[in-house]
Amino acid sequence: MPTVGEIARVLEQLAPLSLAESWDNVGLLVGDAAWPAERVMTCLTITPEVVQEAVAEGAHLLVSHHPLPFRPLKTVTADTTTGRLLLQLIKHSIAVYSAHTAFDSAAAGINQHLAIGLGLHQIAPLRPVAHGDPEEGAGRHGLAGEPLSRRELAVRVKQFLAIDAVRLVGPDDKSVTRVAIACGSGGSLLEAAAEMRCDVLVTGEASFHTCLEAESRGIGLILAGHFASERFALVSLADYLADQAPAATVWASRSEKDPLKTI
Repeated sequence: MPTVGEIARVLEQLAPLSLAESWDNVGLLVGDAAWPAERVMTCLTITPEVVQEAVAEGAHLLVSHHPLPFRPLKTVTADTTTGRLLLQLIKHSIAVYSAHTAFDSAAAGINQHLAIGLGLHQIAPLRPVAHGDPEEGAGRHGLAGEPLSRRELAVRVKQFLAIDAVRLVGPDDKSVTRVAIACGSGGSLLEAAAEMRCDVLVTGEASFHTCLEAESRGIGLILAGHFASERFALVSLADYLADQAPAATVWASRSEKDPLKTI
């Protein structure tokens, strides 16, 4: 039976924790590396529904993209949602591991998967690591590979992420050659996208003012939603872990869902 520590080492090889942003909280966040990890569940975010599923399914390890806890805690009590979730996980000896921005920036991380899924070519990081693997770094950019408009790229995003709608900033008929990718809340990479002369930035969400800034610079934004822009990779991650740790049963959460609905 694999241990939590052994699964953590597999994850660290895929997404070295040194790639994480300085403000992030990554690695083994709850539990003991010596605990067994025969049943492993991946998820985007640890919510009450996800914890309920983990307990009901007898999970030993939760591999979440978004860290829990994320910010330093002075107390862990049932008075807060974070405290209640942590207490429930600890009560049932369920460990938590998060790679978050390390997985975003890894050579085979979320942004790379999204760029490949959208059919981009000559893919490279938008903000490469200072020293190290040239395939590692924040965001991605690449060539569309064939003439297409922003609307056509938006359709491609919808098809790959299996979603019904995206939001678009800027004229939808403008042609696209170079595409920037930043999963999640990627507005901070707009400047990097501009420096690489990208025609459009595909991300999950961006602030109103980032949308205005992109429009003023003539850079299109395709906003797929934070959940959709990252969740697909946690399904793939479950498959990867199952392959790397065949003695473990690994699955992606079946209860987690996007909290936002389009009406």
